[in-house]
Amino acid sequence: MTKKKIEVKTNDSERIESSTVEEEKNEEQEQPVEELDELETELEKAKAQAAEYLDGWQRAQAEFSNYRKRQEAERGQMMTLANMAMLHKILPVVDDFERALATLPDDLRQLTWCEGVFLIKAKLDALLDSEGVKPIEAEGQEFDPVYHEAVTYEEAPGYEEGQIIGVVQRGYMLGERVLRPAMVRVAKAPTTSPAENANTIEDKEE
Repeated sequence: MTKKKIEVKTNDSERIESSTVEEEKNEEQEQPVEELDELETELEKAKAQAAEYLDGWQRAQAEFSNYRKRQEAERGQMMTLANMAMLHKILPVVDDFERALATLPDDLRQLTWCEGVFLIKAKLDALLDSEGVKPIEAEGQEFDPVYHEAVTYEEAPGYEEGQIIGVVQRGYMLGERVLRPAMVRVAKAPTTSPAENANTIEDKEE
């Protein structure tokens, strides 16, 4: 009887030990799975955070690039306006030279001091050209209020209505901007006399 009981106890302890070992094995198997899940979760969080940082960095880069472009555009515009103001002050000097040279007698043009005046005028023209200043074509052109300023409207044989007869003061462009409009004389339609009107009415009645 005693031997059998001992054998039973032994079997029971073995079963308990085997079940404990199996539970420990299961726990050991479950731990790596749980750790893997945690690592994957942390990896996803890290990826999301990295994407957020990247998006923020890209936005900051785009904003900085736009800011730099705006600054360059504003700086260029300020330089253009400053150049326009300075060049606008030079134009009356050019006008004076042109008026003086236009009235200069032919017999004086060969004198040394006259050649010096012509040379100064040529340098002024070269300076304006180097700054991108170009004269506005006006004479014979159709009047355009963007580029021309009408001084008088005159009847002029051989010219159509709205055509520019002559230039009183030359206009200039600075690139695509009007630095100064050209002051011009513009042709208008001829006015008919009362006698011509009467003749026209008689012709219609006949």
